[in-house]
Amino acid sequence: MSDTPSPASGRELRDLKARAQRLDPVVKIGKAGLSDALFTALETALGQHDLVKVKFDDLKEQKKELVPQLVARSGAQLIQRVGNVAVLFRRRPEPVKPA
Repeated sequence: MSDTPSPASGRELRDLKARAQRLDPVVKIGKAGLSDALFTALETALGQHDLVKVKFDDLKEQKKELVPQLVARSGAQLIQRVGNVAVLFRRRPEPVKPA
């Protein structure tokens, strides 16, 4: 069995999109762009919530190029991109059970 969690697909993908509609953006991309501080905030958000909405407040014209960078560096899966918002999902690892 692989240590890498499997990406969401099928029914789970539909459920994640439905959940995302009720979420507010937790990470906002401003003039600083994809800074280390942004990735720290994204890492924290994905650690607390497996599903995170990211809003482009600035750099809206570059969002198509920036979203793949967000996905690659965070290890998250892009669930959807609508307008100036991207929804990222990263499955939380299963808790390790004591032996």
